[in-house]
Amino acid sequence: MNNTGKEKHIYTVSELTKYIRAILEDSFPSLWVEGEISNHTLHSSGHMYFSLKDAGSVVQCAMFQRANAKLKFKPKDGMKVICFGKISVYEPRGSYQFIIEEVEPKGIGALQLQFQQLKERLHKEGLFDQSHKVPIPHLPTKIGIVTSPTGAAIRDILNIARRRFSNVGIIINPVRVQGEGSKDEIAVAIRQFNKLKNIDVMIVTRGGGSLEDLWAFNEEVVARAIYDSEIPVISAVGHEIDFTIADFVADLRAPTPSAAAELVIPKKEDLKNLIDTGTARLKNALANKLEMLAQRLMSLRESYVLRQPLNIVIQYEQMIDDLRKDMAIRIDHFLKMRSESFNHLAEKLEVLSPLAILSRGYSITTRLPGGGIIKDSKSLKKGDLVETKLGQGKFTSKVEEIT
Repeated sequence: MNNTGKEKHIYTVSELTKYIRAILEDSFPSLWVEGEISNHTLHSSGHMYFSLKDAGSVVQCAMFQRANAKLKFKPKDGMKVICFGKISVYEPRGSYQFIIEEVEPKGIGALQLQFQQLKERLHKEGLFDQSHKVPIPHLPTKIGIVTSPTGAAIRDILNIARRRFSNVGIIINPVRVQGEGSKDEIAVAIRQFNKLKNIDVMIVTRGGGSLEDLWAFNEEVVARAIYDSEIPVISAVGHEIDFTIADFVADLRAPTPSAAAELVIPKKEDLKNLIDTGTARLKNALANKLEMLAQRLMSLRESYVLRQPLNIVIQYEQMIDDLRKDMAIRIDHFLKMRSESFNHLAEKLEVLSPLAILSRGYSITTRLPGGGIIKDSKSLKKGDLVETKLGQGKFTSKVEEIT
């Protein structure tokens, strides 16, 4: 009992929390809140949790998977946003939180932010690298068009094709170019052309429109289909001032559908003129070559060699005779020089020869058998056989006495 005589009511913590929750939810059924994202977390369930803060306060926020699945961009810490939702209380902790249904980036549209985020990510992955792009064929025989069959883009391309080169074949793979499911249809059409391999080049196109209208060409599934294409791809989306992710990934970007047709389809008249010019130049070159060869033939016919061919033979015969005489003189001179050198060496050998010494009365005695020259009587003994060579002849003797 209190002092007034009435029974006092004691709340449990849960009752108090539920009461506060009811008051907050009734007082703030829905509202917009501006702040800066911090402590952003994406849970495995798909729910997002983060804080919204300004210079003075912080509020905890939750954005459940059913709501954030519609987001056109990825929230990040430090991003200034405007959020729509309602105030509630998380009863297990007794803390109030902001349940968010919609988020818009402050100062920039959600689609534009999504465009920038995807462009930055794909650029880092290398999808825009120039090294991956392939040249567009100069004169394709068949062109594939991925676009709406009822749009202005296909009408412009067909008109230009008929006017410039009606022989070029055109295959249209019809798709929706905006709205739900359009991105998947465009990606499938690009991959179908690559599977069939029945075209030389592909134009992915649509006419002008708002950012929302062109958004299918900013989707990642379309960008990857273009990047994976083995067939060269020209992107021609919107007007000249419009840029899409498809433009950055494609092998060539055309400012308009009409420009794409003009880039890939040459004028037949220009090609005929080019062929005619080349044919005329070839004829002139052949005529000049024939004239030059005719003049050369005439010059050869009038030359001394062809007019007096035997004179040339006679001249060469005389040259051979002269060479023969010169060679004989040189050989004779060479032999004389070698003969004199030989005689000189023979005289030296004669002087040094032991036979010359013997001819002057000397002799050489050698041991038998063996033939070793005897230089000292001490090397002999009585009874040894020796051979003595004279200037003329030789004789054998037996040692009887050694002195």
